[in-house]
Amino acid sequence: MQSTHQIFLVEPRYFSFNPHTAGSNKFQQNSHLDSEQVRQSAMDAFDRMVESLEQNGVELTVFEDTPTPHTPDAVFPNNWISTHRDGTVILYPVFAENRQHERRADIIESLKKNFKVSQVVDLTPHEKEGRFLESTGSIVFDHTHQKAYACLSNRTDKGLFESLCEQLGYEPISFISVDVSGIPIYHSNVMMNIGLKHAVICLESLKNEDERQRVEASLKSDGLELLDISLKQVGQFAGNMLSVMTQSGDPLLILSKNAFESLEVEQHQILSRHAKLLPIDVDVIERHGGGSVRCMMAENFLEKR
Repeated sequence: MQSTHQIFLVEPRYFSFNPHTAGSNKFQQNSHLDSEQVRQSAMDAFDRMVESLEQNGVELTVFEDTPTPHTPDAVFPNNWISTHRDGTVILYPVFAENRQHERRADIIESLKKNFKVSQVVDLTPHEKEGRFLESTGSIVFDHTHQKAYACLSNRTDKGLFESLCEQLGYEPISFISVDVSGIPIYHSNVMMNIGLKHAVICLESLKNEDERQRVEASLKSDGLELLDISLKQVGQFAGNMLSVMTQSGDPLLILSKNAFESLEVEQHQILSRHAKLLPIDVDVIERHGGGSVRCMMAENFLEKR
């Protein structure tokens, strides 16, 4: 139940540094490259990622980017939508106004046309209240054990998180996670991920001892092998991984080249016990967009028609 062999992506044809998100996303960095160089480099990285995923047996749907309205972060579709095995599609309230335009009716209609959708849950009206919950950026789902983890920030509202978990029948586990400067980490999926039989988490970022012990105990009680990464490794996107299944049923752990190179040999060995590691170079997207490979992949748990 934890992983799917189907994902969808949105190409970064109009990708650029987004100043509207940089205030809360400390992973973003502007650079000396001009906008066209950034855009072309992002497209090249994306094309290599698609090729690598297809060669490794992951079933992909790629949606074209749209020129208007300009959505510089469209390459991160996992922040506005999630799908679930019972046919539920959830639309989420997104923090940055120019990111709210990433929600596309044509993508939703494509899912309805090709997969069995039983209901669409629309949480987006909460944007008018200034309350946000950015899908699997904000929430790390453990579908196997029906738990959901979230580090709270201005992009992850505790009340909305708990309300959604109640609706889905999941146990909510929230906490505060901070970076080296003590600033809340903007998304849960940059400091933790859960695979079939493992969990990666930066326990160092949980400064509250009770919260840290509760989260660690919850993960271990479910029999997950724990890989504790450092804040420095979080800065290299070592927490931003996604476990998927190949079409032949083999587990694959997708991570960026920077994340892979930040891990120690022993950490590689721990992860390799549970899945084949597939590192992909998306450095330009990481630096300018502040997100990595997991953010670029929206899981599709829906049943085909």
